[in-house]
Amino acid sequence: MPLHAVSRRARADAAPVSKRDAILRAATDVFAESGYFNAQVADVARSAGVAAGTVYLYFRSKDDLLASIFERSMRHAIADGRAMADEVRDPRERLRRFAALHLGRLGRDRKLAVVFQVELRQSTKFMERFSSTLLRDYLGLIRDAIADGQRAGIFRADLKPTVAAKLFFGLLDEMATNWILSRRRYSLAADVDTVVDLFVNGARAR
Repeated sequence: MPLHAVSRRARADAAPVSKRDAILRAATDVFAESGYFNAQVADVARSAGVAAGTVYLYFRSKDDLLASIFERSMRHAIADGRAMADEVRDPRERLRRFAALHLGRLGRDRKLAVVFQVELRQSTKFMERFSSTLLRDYLGLIRDAIADGQRAGIFRADLKPTVAAKLFFGLLDEMATNWILSRRRYSLAADVDTVVDLFVNGARAR
């Protein structure tokens, strides 16, 4: 096959980025760089290369943009977590894989991490809304691994799985926040084994 034909076919096979996704990407970048409260919808439109009115064809407001960034990212994270849990039976390994997914996702996209760790948390309204839905489902993946570990005699029976899940998530959350704030550049996912070992050893059945 001629080279030019291969090139045309490769371009045809490449999935185009939807305008909605492009706007969300631009919003992530703008919110991370300028801060959510300082950013304007016009800034997002400019970054996405569209007219300001185009943004409103897909999103009702700046609040809706922030909510959509969170919802899309969390739905992907939950889907990845469930797929991993279906493949991995050992509770300890599931916790390790979950940590790798969580820290790896944020570590690959610093601006998304800034939005998640900083910008979203400046609004009690957002945190209350999401804590009762997607975040609950996300924490449920950790809770299930801990509960399975208790049934297998791996983890202490006196642990409350929901509390333990929040503690485990808190470890990952603090690692991500420190990574953002640090002036040192390092791999966030490189600390997965250390974090999981610390938690698992503390939760281990005696």
